[in-house]
Amino acid sequence: MPKDIVLGRVTESTIARVDISHVERLAQHKLREGDIVYGRRGDIGRRGLVSAREAGWLCGTGCLRISLGKKIIDPAYLYYYLGEARVVAGIAQQAVGATMPNLNTSILRGIEIRFPDLLIQRRIADILAAYDDLIENNTRRIAILEDMARRLFEEWFGRDADHGMPDPVRIDALIDFDPKTKVAKEGLKPFLPMPCVPTNSMVVSQWEEREGNAGSKFLNGDTLLARITPCLENGKTAFVDFLPDGTAGFGSTEFIVMRGRVVPPEFVYCLARSDAFRKHAIKSMSGATGRQRVSSAAVAQFEIASPQPKQLEKFGQAAKPMFSMIRSLADANTNLRTTRDLLLPKLISGEIEVRAPKEELEAAAA
Repeated sequence: MPKDIVLGRVTESTIARVDISHVERLAQHKLREGDIVYGRRGDIGRRGLVSAREAGWLCGTGCLRISLGKKIIDPAYLYYYLGEARVVAGIAQQAVGATMPNLNTSILRGIEIRFPDLLIQRRIADILAAYDDLIENNTRRIAILEDMARRLFEEWFGRDADHGMPDPVRIDALIDFDPKTKVAKEGLKPFLPMPCVPTNSMVVSQWEEREGNAGSKFLNGDTLLARITPCLENGKTAFVDFLPDGTAGFGSTEFIVMRGRVVPPEFVYCLARSDAFRKHAIKSMSGATGRQRVSSAAVAQFEIASPQPKQLEKFGQAAKPMFSMIRSLADANTNLRTTRDLLLPKLISGEIEVRAPKEELEAAAA
């Protein structure tokens, strides 16, 4: 489904599954390596190139499947071509629906494609893919660092099911919930909408600039917990470290802002990501089915073993460099994406000349 396409890659973190007995019945929807899945609803331009790993998976009803026949267009080249800003804008203009833009196969079939010789297409795709490979490598490093911090938290502060919980303390003795934060109404300020928070990482790479100050208000070092279904179940939790120094931001009203009172910021984030805390939060949700949410007062009642000051100090000293490296890698990815996206139209238009390697030309002529 479209939600499973994240930054051009297919992710399994929240993917739906069907019983194997249904696969052959749905065989016409099977993906093949080199296919492109393109979201038909909402975020126009969301697409993913199917690799060998996803071959045989099923294309959901929320996506359109693009399969190339005669090899006059390289799949990777077309994947990048469909991400060029002018192409995305042209597709968006044809989308049907005011509140939720929708695409159909006729719209995609009608896209005009500019393409050079196949060898040049592949060379262009290779150049752009090199940036994506660096981004993917940094993303893996981010995941490893975050996992290390969370494992360290569980080792030092996690609940011990076998020995109970000595000296329990409610977390509102350690953490402030929705603390008062001043955000001026005038001028543009960082605004974080819910869709900009990933489900499987602390990193916020995209946000908006808005006027006003209605919504949750936060500072660098705060943790933002998505409190509404399905965001809470899916794990949407952000660590705020992207604001300019001395600047406050604001965002969706569905964030619970958590700020350490006597514990380091990294402790707060790891706590909010812990399984025990999330189970408590989900269990405490109330409201109509499909729009349930948890209150700040409910999550504040969660109990942990009272942490010792020296433990907290050591944890902060260990986790802070990990979080700093995560932000550095995230910023590097932002720069890589910016450079790739600047190159894309220049490569496709021929403004930057690309030649296939000599050995490839010789092999093609043989």
